Amino acid sequence: MRRLLASIVLSITMFCGTAVVAKAPLVLAAASLQESMNAAADAWAAQKHERPVISFGGSSALARQIEAGAPADMFVSADEDWMNELAGKGLIVPASRVSFLLNRLVLVAPVANAKHVAIGRGFPLAAMLGSGRLAMADAAVPAGKYGEQALTALGVWGDVSPKVVRAENVRAALALVERGAVPFGIVYATDAFASKGVKIVGVFPEKSHPLISYPVAVLKAAPDSADAESFRRFLVSRAGKDIFRRYGFVPR
Repeated sequence: MRRLLASIVLSITMFCGTAVVAKAPLVLAAASLQESMNAAADAWAAQKHERPVISFGGSSALARQIEAGAPADMFVSADEDWMNELAGKGLIVPASRVSFLLNRLVLVAPVANAKHVAIGRGFPLAAMLGSGRLAMADAAVPAGKYGEQALTALGVWGDVSPKVVRAENVRAALALVERGAVPFGIVYATDAFASKGVKIVGVFPEKSHPLISYPVAVLKAAPDSADAESFRRFLVSRAGKDIFRRYGFVPR
């Protein structure tokens, strides 16, 4: 009888094999996490786990995809507001939410034209731009929002805003500076860290904008919540945070 039962279980497992194979979790992550999150996924896969599939974009766009029912397992936002938006609609697992990384807001220029800029109250950014433009992420994207808040707090937004060119996300804004299409851009320190085409010419005072905090959470409708939770725990572990530290983030 035991042999018969074992044979039946084996047959069912073979017949339904495709149904029981674990699917790699789908992670929606802020654009500024590209290199670091891919490195974390590679490290996770090296431990014999399924490598997560990662889709990068502006936090606002990703949050809207989740609200529209995207079959994702996890969300990593570049600010708390968009995670709050999803939490308020009951779309995340509350106990899984952790704010685990910090970033800085910086002014960058193409390497060939990089000169130090003293960023402070009333600094002459508009005059420095001349007929050029300032690359920033879209206002709905955290990097664009932080940038506008910082320039407003420093009293220069009114003069600078007519010269701003908005990009879909922070990496698109970075690309404009890399190509020399604009003389300056506002991005995260980690974006500049990842680029060989730009140089940080100034760092915005921390008090000029809200804390740049990255929360992660498993989504309540996650198709693969168990594997997503395992990967989330890895990200917020000491080993996971060490990976992000190598890419310029400050673990919390």
